[in-house]
Amino acid sequence: MTAASPGTRILVVDDHVTFAELLANALDREPDLTSVGHATTAAAGVSMFRELRPELVLMDLELPDATGLEATSQIMHMDPFARVIILTAHAKPEFAGDALIAGACGFLSKDGTLADMLDAIRTASPGHIAVDPRLMMNLIAEAGAPPPVTVRLSERQTDVLTLLARGEDVKHIARQLNISSSTCRSYVQSILTKLNAHSQLEAVVIAAQLGLVTIDRPAMQRRVDPR
Repeated sequence: MTAASPGTRILVVDDHVTFAELLANALDREPDLTSVGHATTAAAGVSMFRELRPELVLMDLELPDATGLEATSQIMHMDPFARVIILTAHAKPEFAGDALIAGACGFLSKDGTLADMLDAIRTASPGHIAVDPRLMMNLIAEAGAPPPVTVRLSERQTDVLTLLARGEDVKHIARQLNISSSTCRSYVQSILTKLNAHSQLEAVVIAAQLGLVTIDRPAMQRRVDPR
């Protein structure tokens, strides 16, 4: 039976059964994390999310019946506040761009160590962005030209965006700016609308392209790679 305080509830969606089982077992060994199960197809993953409502989903990019991006889009349509991290053996910037457009809050390579993955999971769970900092810099470099528009942000929106670029979540941003979480969420939504972004991660990438913010690489490195 699950302990009284199981920690962050995580669903694993991966058609490589051995990998999924090993990852689920690793999660259950952590005192602050717990696996609610694993699915081997996109359809099963979406169905299990609907039923179990986990706090975080670890989604393989390539699944037998659909892509992890398509499954992520379905989950985000079901729950706009869902947290999904895309896992892949092909950590290419173009895939990361597709992931953030789908609404994912993170993009991680399966080539990393288990310790790195667990640290990234903890980073994403409170609402932070979980992306390998090296991949983030490549993503910005290869994302192409910024939108041909002039984006005007208020001073407070700029403050919120700057903290988003540091990987902070709404709760922590609200506390730092001495505003309510609902007000902060309103600012975030306004930023997404003005930047025509589908997620906070995409907003940060677009803002970096436009020169509105600078990615705090050391801070992101500390969050994603504890070494």
